[in-house]
Amino acid sequence: MSAASGRAAATEPPRQWKAPSLVANPLLRYALWALVGAYLVWSLGTLEINWPRVAQGLPRAGDMIARMFPPDFSRWELLTRGILESLQMAVAATFAGMVLAIPLGLAAARNLAPLPVYLVARGLVVLSRTFHEVIIAIFFVKIVGFGPLAGLLTLIVASVSFIAKMIAEDIENMDMGPVEAVRATGASFPKLLLYAIQPQILPRYMGVSIYRLDANVRHSTVVGIVGAGGIGMTLSASFKRYDYDFSLAILLAIIAIVFIGEIFSNWVRGRLK
Repeated sequence: MSAASGRAAATEPPRQWKAPSLVANPLLRYALWALVGAYLVWSLGTLEINWPRVAQGLPRAGDMIARMFPPDFSRWELLTRGILESLQMAVAATFAGMVLAIPLGLAAARNLAPLPVYLVARGLVVLSRTFHEVIIAIFFVKIVGFGPLAGLLTLIVASVSFIAKMIAEDIENMDMGPVEAVRATGASFPKLLLYAIQPQILPRYMGVSIYRLDANVRHSTVVGIVGAGGIGMTLSASFKRYDYDFSLAILLAIIAIVFIGEIFSNWVRGRLK
């Protein structure tokens, strides 16, 4: 009886499931880890870090942090003006992006647009998403000069590319049954959009737009560092003047804006579910 129970225990499958390894061969797996480690060591060796300069910079960093306290809110008018400018840029860019992204997203959906239109639209989406917002901001600063217009155009480009990509992917993954049913009635393309496509993508479209508004609030504080308006421009100027106490006040205001924007974004997305 004990021998039979022993054989049953030996043949019993393990009770705890383990995910299969990506590389089954252990020798090959360890060799890949060794290559990754060697690459990291080589990458760190090519950074050419000047450790004496780093050591000299630590006391300066401590002095800068010490001079930040207490934060200086005495120039609250300048601070408020920069915050309002950033919020105006973010809101305006989001609404403009929501409108402009609709035709671009429809054109970038393979199951709706002809192949030439699809390729052109997808190319525009990929091209606009290639560069970071700071690079685009530098480009617009060179074109239209310093100020919030450059930041607004930057955030519009980023919003259009992001929302259009989400719209196109949602359309390509939607249920084509309602679309074929509406087409069978002989409906025009605007009616097809209204009755077959819009009900399927509207919740996702609104959620993505709210997320983009939250992202634009954060990005509006970054693009100003290169001169594209907003509170980031005020922050950059304060660091250049060594007004570190005012810089800390600006940083605290940015943290508060982002935190409030995150709460608002989560609330709206929860209401859309």
